[in-house]
Amino acid sequence: MTDRAFSVARAGALTTVQDLGRPGNAHLGVPRAGALDEPAHRLANRLVGNPESAATLETTLTGCAVRLRTATTVAVTGAPCPVTIDGRPAPWGAPVRVPAGAVLDAGPATHGLRSYLAFAGGITTEPVLGSRAADLLSGLGTEPLTDGAVLPLGPSCGPPAAADAVPHPGPVRELLLPFVPGPRDAWFTDRGTHTLTTGRFRVSPASNRIGLRTEGPPLERARTGELPSEGMPLGALQIPPDGLPVLFLHDHPTTGGYPVIGVVPERYLAPAAQAVPGTPVRFVPRRPVCATHGSARRARPAQPAP
Repeated sequence: MTDRAFSVARAGALTTVQDLGRPGNAHLGVPRAGALDEPAHRLANRLVGNPESAATLETTLTGCAVRLRTATTVAVTGAPCPVTIDGRPAPWGAPVRVPAGAVLDAGPATHGLRSYLAFAGGITTEPVLGSRAADLLSGLGTEPLTDGAVLPLGPSCGPPAAADAVPHPGPVRELLLPFVPGPRDAWFTDRGTHTLTTGRFRVSPASNRIGLRTEGPPLERARTGELPSEGMPLGALQIPPDGLPVLFLHDHPTTGGYPVIGVVPERYLAPAAQAVPGTPVRFVPRRPVCATHGSARRARPAQPAP
């Protein structure tokens, strides 16, 4: 094992290696995986001079601690947490040089769920289908961290990015999820659709990287029975038999037989990575904008009279 590596001193509740995932493999039954809070993952990499695609550690609630085998620049982003180096306070949201042999500890999240640790050079475990991301559904990628595990690092890519200020995310007090209705919204009554957009929902403790589950009033169905299995996109709002919406996240199954009442566009998913159990959830319907019939049509010049 090269000296460019770290060992795991404290694995935490669930710490996984994540990058930007392996999109484009749904036809193989392989989910995308990758960092749930992608903006935080990208920021951590920029802070240490990595390309945004480099692999980081994604912690869950309790953080983790690692011992560096060589002096390395590290940054912690995502859910704010206390950061120490051999017990001495270190900055969160900034690049910090960790000496060889020292232990970097990213403690429990003060709010939110998931923190991201980027190391100069990135984590260089063996890629699977072009990604090092741990996929908890299929089991592909690097296994979740365990105490004593050793993970390799690549060579430093460049100087850390200059950052006078890094956004400090506040608690997710309400998870707002805009969604595009369909493709199976007709499987629900008007009352069921009204319940989705007006009901009091909250994040369930049963949520994970596969899906954010909700608690609240069940949605009324207009049709009984189930669909043949069909493709499931990232952000799908699937309604299982209990009537409670499940938001599919990065480790979601690629097919399913329960109806999907709508789809949350990817750009709105990052806050779901930081919404703790009990967080209120509000679903807001949006209609897709058609370029052919939207602003382009309004800008069409007037036609001359015959």
